[in-house]
Amino acid sequence: MLLSLDAVDSFYGDFQALFGVSVDVAEGEIVAIIGANGAGKSTLLATAVGLIHPAAGEVRFDGARLGRLPTHRRAALGISLVPEGRRVFPSLTVEENLRVGRRSGRKGAWDVARVIELFPLLEPLRGRSASALSGGEQQALAIGRALMANPRVVLLDELSLGLAPVVIDAIYASIRRIADEGMTVVLVEQDVTRALATADRAYCLLEGRVSLEGPTAELGRDRIVEAYFGVAH
Repeated sequence: MLLSLDAVDSFYGDFQALFGVSVDVAEGEIVAIIGANGAGKSTLLATAVGLIHPAAGEVRFDGARLGRLPTHRRAALGISLVPEGRRVFPSLTVEENLRVGRRSGRKGAWDVARVIELFPLLEPLRGRSASALSGGEQQALAIGRALMANPRVVLLDELSLGLAPVVIDAIYASIRRIADEGMTVVLVEQDVTRALATADRAYCLLEGRVSLEGPTAELGRDRIVEAYFGVAH
């Protein structure tokens, strides 16, 4: 497996957010992490990138234990995060935001030109301040910035939050394209229908625990509803 969380317990202070969570992500696949607000989805990503260190269990990347390796060292290994809310640098231009994402020492095909090819809407905006962009434009920029690091896996947190459906369609089309080119993707999403239509496999979290997992083609609606809400349908 490229990325694994094995029996992870994670806390925010005294509050336990994850209870024995195990997730495996194989190279080249799209894995969706679904669940309601507060289920632990963002905590899972934060644990994977080292923003939170688990109290129990471990995170492995390409078979190696990451232990308490800091976030910037995990990024150097090839783990990129697109955080919830985009978090672009508002005072920088689009092109400057992209160049900030570049990591020295990591080789790969992703550069400014390649990102613009993936997101043509950014071409006329290259010199514009990121603070002047729409939500969809900022999301494209945030994804492009993560790709500039030439990662092996990109973690996407709440990809469609606050965006219009037509924008979400375009963003998801770009995710499918980079996955078809071999990128590994972990996708945190509340839009279950869209996530399952895109992902190869899915994990459903309920109150910090894995309530359902499996290939998306085999997860029926009734099982998903029960796992998502914790009630029989």
